[in-house]
Amino acid sequence: MPDDMDTGYDPIELPEDEPSADDTPDETPAPSTESAPAKPGPSLSRNERMWGMACHLSGAAVVTCIPFINVLGPFVVWMLKREECPFADTEGKEAVNFQITIAIAMVLTLMLTLLLPWFVFLLFAIITVDLVFVLIASMNANDGRPYRYPIPFRFVL
Repeated sequence: MPDDMDTGYDPIELPEDEPSADDTPDETPAPSTESAPAKPGPSLSRNERMWGMACHLSGAAVVTCIPFINVLGPFVVWMLKREECPFADTEGKEAVNFQITIAIAMVLTLMLTLLLPWFVFLLFAIITVDLVFVLIASMNANDGRPYRYPIPFRFVL
């Protein structure tokens, strides 16, 4: 390739004073007196994280417009896995509580929509908030972090 042709590629050059990976130090480093960082609690298996995430994601069934399916989905997953998976038990309770709260808000909004039709926009806002929180909770559960929804009433303790 000719030298006058600009390809847009600019290779990164390493500084000369930094040792490369091939260099071996002549001295062994002194043992550190600092304690190692605290390890997180017992790590969850992939299966446990998947069931915790399923508890939350089943609440996204609200978009199917089938009445109360957003409560039934997390409830079924929670009932099936609460005995064998403690993470799915805690996440299932959270998901069921949140979806019951959302269902109550949707029923109240539907009643208000019969009186004032412009309340239908509030219904779409509730569904959007539900989906956003479900996705956030699902991502946290997939990472093995328990998630607590900010606005639910605690029906299932």
